[in-house]
Amino acid sequence: MLGGGTCLVVVATAREALAVLTGTGRPGDQAPGPWSVRRLDDRLALVVTGVGQANGAGATVLADPGGFAGVLSMGIAGALPGPCRPEVGRVVLCDRCVLADSGLETAEGFTTQAGMGFPAVEGLGESFPSDPAWVAALRPLAHAVGPCATVSTCSGTDARAGAVAARAGALCEDMESAAVALAAARLGTPFAALRVISNRTGERSRQGWDLTRAFSVLADLAGAL
Repeated sequence: MLGGGTCLVVVATAREALAVLTGTGRPGDQAPGPWSVRRLDDRLALVVTGVGQANGAGATVLADPGGFAGVLSMGIAGALPGPCRPEVGRVVLCDRCVLADSGLETAEGFTTQAGMGFPAVEGLGESFPSDPAWVAALRPLAHAVGPCATVSTCSGTDARAGAVAARAGALCEDMESAAVALAAARLGTPFAALRVISNRTGERSRQGWDLTRAFSVLADLAGAL
């Protein structure tokens, strides 16, 4: 699907790794330990980062993405509010990943790192586009295409979910993809992200989690690669 070379698949948790292993015909395998790379075959390798931006960037760099044809962030995500909000169980192809809460919050509003004069990556700020060729190749696997907001604090209130959606223009929210994209951008490696919606963001009692369905879809998605 992604052309020549080996793709580094980056996931945050052991459960996501097990879904990838199941989908690629290894249902009895154990997940790799944190920050360790397992080559599945000549097309795919897998690294488990741990949750959060520091883990995502650190594990990606340690995996040496320059030795791979590209980096693909995969896993679950929460759907952000808006007219195009994806339903639980849907797959989002992230054409751009945004560090959505890196900046300055004041009574007047939110200012990005770039707006403060300290962009996360020069020329990109806090917004990292996916490789266009990879987006085109992966498009048939997704129900929706749009930005992903990567946050350090998840949106557990309607107000915060609305603010993140408006700030990033994003369809979904995760905790790693933009940090993985930052590492790939620094090292000049093609990047893309695929996220399966496991829940809605906003008020916790209305988030509608379905992890069983999300991990099943993630396994199917990995098999399609």
